[in-house]
Amino acid sequence: MTRKVRTRFAPSPTGPLHMGGVRTALYCYLFTKKMKGDFLLRIEDTDQGRFVPGAEEYIIEALNWVGISPSEGQSIGGDFGPYRQSERKHLYKQYADLLVEKGHAYYVFTSDDNWAELRESLIAQGKPSPKYDNVNRQYLKNSLTLPADEVQKRLAAGEEYAIRYKMPRNEEVKFKDIIRDVVSFQTNQLDDKVLMKSDGMPTYHLANVVDDHLMEITHVVRGEEWLPSTPLHVLLYKSFEWEMPEFAHLPLILKPDGKGKLSKRDGDRLGFPVFPIDWTNPETGEESKGFRERGFMPEAFLNMLAFLGWNPGTEQEIFSKEELIDTFSLERVGKSGARFDFEKTKWFNQQYIKNKTGEELAVLTKPMFEKAAYKVDDKMLATICDMTKERVTFMKEFPEMSYYFFEDIKAYDEKMLKKKWKNENKEKIDVLVEQLYALEDYSGENIEKTVKAFMEETGLGFGQVLPVLRISVTGTMQGPPIFEVMSLLGKETVNKRLAKGIEKAVELNS
Repeated sequence: MTRKVRTRFAPSPTGPLHMGGVRTALYCYLFTKKMKGDFLLRIEDTDQGRFVPGAEEYIIEALNWVGISPSEGQSIGGDFGPYRQSERKHLYKQYADLLVEKGHAYYVFTSDDNWAELRESLIAQGKPSPKYDNVNRQYLKNSLTLPADEVQKRLAAGEEYAIRYKMPRNEEVKFKDIIRDVVSFQTNQLDDKVLMKSDGMPTYHLANVVDDHLMEITHVVRGEEWLPSTPLHVLLYKSFEWEMPEFAHLPLILKPDGKGKLSKRDGDRLGFPVFPIDWTNPETGEESKGFRERGFMPEAFLNMLAFLGWNPGTEQEIFSKEELIDTFSLERVGKSGARFDFEKTKWFNQQYIKNKTGEELAVLTKPMFEKAAYKVDDKMLATICDMTKERVTFMKEFPEMSYYFFEDIKAYDEKMLKKKWKNENKEKIDVLVEQLYALEDYSGENIEKTVKAFMEETGLGFGQVLPVLRISVTGTMQGPPIFEVMSLLGKETVNKRLAKGIEKAVELNS
């Protein structure tokens, strides 16, 4: 019988969650949802020396913001808990001991571990990167080289020890990766990794294999930096005689320029965030901006991340979360690194804003307008947002770009006003101002008809009329359809602004 698909996102709380980590969680989530399986969140905090206060809470908040919702896990619960590895410490020791009993692992006594000394000696002999491996272990004091009775005596005395995996000699470890196809390693190139540290805490290698087995994980989706560790994990499954999950190792997210993995330093250098939400280092107080605080919509951020390594095989780029679930497959994730493009990320945000209705945008932006001390009813705000959204990249830009609906013009585009205005046209333009003020029906449609009729009658072109209208009313040449703007502002406000704008134009051309 086919097992129910179960995946996990298993970050370590050693700092803020990088966007690469969010992408890993997203791919796990999309794949699992498509397969109608279970997606869980597990906190891998075995490395207590690197634990950072607040990091776990940050991870949960970041996932919540982008809408990646585990079906079980830390802070949620479930039948396979606890979901924090530090709370599962009692489990790992018994499995490490089982490996020793089966002959797949061995004890290394801390007091007698002369590996550092041997390593220095080997380097001096011209071996640049010696490993604690299936050759060098025979020259060291461990439970493989010490007499059995001495080993037992040391254990009984409570002597401190670590447990290393006994890497076999002259074997090939092969496994099929969903993204990379068949991958193989030679065991003679691998070292005897520590499974259980002398402080009683397991390493990642042991803990993640044990937990994945006990939590019935069927697919392990993680970054390619874990690919070199996978042969050990494969061997651990074989040593325990457990069913192995399928593996999928994701490509790196690359910096926009040059080579290498995208880092916080790159973001600082080029002026963009690499974390989903704001993070403050608890030790240094250093603040790092997140995509949320920079004004990105979670749906846009999610859509962008999906395309960093995955290709749907079509020209479509804008996907809802539901569409991503229906379309996503791990087989269409590329092997090569995906280059991050901040301009493309902003484009995604623009598209999501454009695709929202004025009513939807009004709900999202109302707190921003209120913060700017702009009082406006919901209906008018919806209209303003709908008119303005084509030019907006971030939600927080709405109040700034539409300020002229709420207060007088702060500044005119003087260069353009001077260029487009001719003083000899003033008398004619004054007539237009009077005609507009006389309108009873001050709708955008009626304003447009009046302006066009005026131009036909006077012979003035669009370039002689519309710029002065737009700049006088809004201060700029850019913006929503000017006739609709005028209608919304009302003829009293427009009439006053036209008078001031024309006065300014005359001044500039005198």
